[in-house]
Amino acid sequence: MESFSLILAIVVVTALAFDFTNGFHDTANAMATTISTGAMRPKVAVAMSAVLNLVGAFLSVEVANTISKGLVDEAGIRPEVIFAALVGAILWNLVTWLVGLPSSSSHALMGGLIGATIASAGVGAVHGDVLVTKVLIPAIAAPVVAGIAALLATRLTYSLGKKADGKASEKGYRAGQIASAGLVSLAHGTNDAQKTMGVITLALVAGGAVAPDSDPPMWVILSAGLAIALGTYLGGWRIIRTMGKGLTDLRPQQGFAAQTSAATVILASSHIGFSLSTTHSVSGSVMGAGLGRKGGVVRWSTATRMFVAWGLTLPAAALVGALAEYVTGFGSWGTAVVAVFLVASSAAIWKLSRREVVDHTNVNDAEEPAGVVTTAMAAVTPPPVGGTAMDEPSATIPAPVPAEREPSTTTTPV
Repeated sequence: MESFSLILAIVVVTALAFDFTNGFHDTANAMATTISTGAMRPKVAVAMSAVLNLVGAFLSVEVANTISKGLVDEAGIRPEVIFAALVGAILWNLVTWLVGLPSSSSHALMGGLIGATIASAGVGAVHGDVLVTKVLIPAIAAPVVAGIAALLATRLTYSLGKKADGKASEKGYRAGQIASAGLVSLAHGTNDAQKTMGVITLALVAGGAVAPDSDPPMWVILSAGLAIALGTYLGGWRIIRTMGKGLTDLRPQQGFAAQTSAATVILASSHIGFSLSTTHSVSGSVMGAGLGRKGGVVRWSTATRMFVAWGLTLPAAALVGALAEYVTGFGSWGTAVVAVFLVASSAAIWKLSRREVVDHTNVNDAEEPAGVVTTAMAAVTPPPVGGTAMDEPSATIPAPVPAEREPSTTTTPV
């Protein structure tokens, strides 16, 4: 019993560590556009997001139940399996954070759980129908739906604001961005914090600490909410830079449209129990908003790297989770080896990240260079007609070089 209690405690601590990485990995989902457009100061933005993540954790348990009761067979799960799954998810989160790619923490967690479960109990222990209907289909549909909604919302926003005063309009949309960013943060807590709740509850069921089909206990909800809030406050500045500056250049109107569209999709999915990736939803809405403004473009070089990371998330986390489960199968010393490997790998990734520090002081300094596709799209973009904000050329498109003029005859006073 002592050995079991120890492994269960290790699983709970590791799950909360994953929740922490989920927080700083996904801060960009709520606050990247708000920070990039200057609607809020970076530290204030992440503080507000952290508080609302915590509040959102208490609003629902539907997604937690999808994880703990639906995805895998509870009867074939041991606490060591869940520990191995969390190792795969944490390492994938840290690697993608290091390179600044907004991948899905949700899919990393589920990939690790699927890989570890298959290694332990076989393919039959994974509920394929739940995987397809509540994980894979939403993964494809979410960015498309959010992107189309953001594109239409952006065009509607600019159309309605054509005759409005430019400065007054932007000020109003910045205020709207703050409200919509808060809604995304609330939605993130409602969806993503629950995934850790579900994993901890699954571990408690596997260890016999709670009855099967139980909802997450209150201490699980509170601890998961606090862990994701703390991670959010620290801010995943590398991913914020990619989401806010690397995909496209957003103005307050676009940021408001993107965040509102993403929040709507996330809250709707949480209500029906879809384990949706907030990263996919927000990334899709940012790209849709970028294309919704006349002259706006998406940096497809960055988007392509992001799509590749999305495709690799489930299999990569599953592979690491399966290997970790294989090692833990050797007993207590195997579990200790996996734990040491996790800590050492995390420390090494952190040390690598210190070579180029990205924080709240320089998150908006660098921009992704335009790729070949972006440059080609800029070349065929028609010139602006009129003086509305929607007709202004994107900041990502270099201004045309003026034709050579005659030397000026104006003399400079000495």
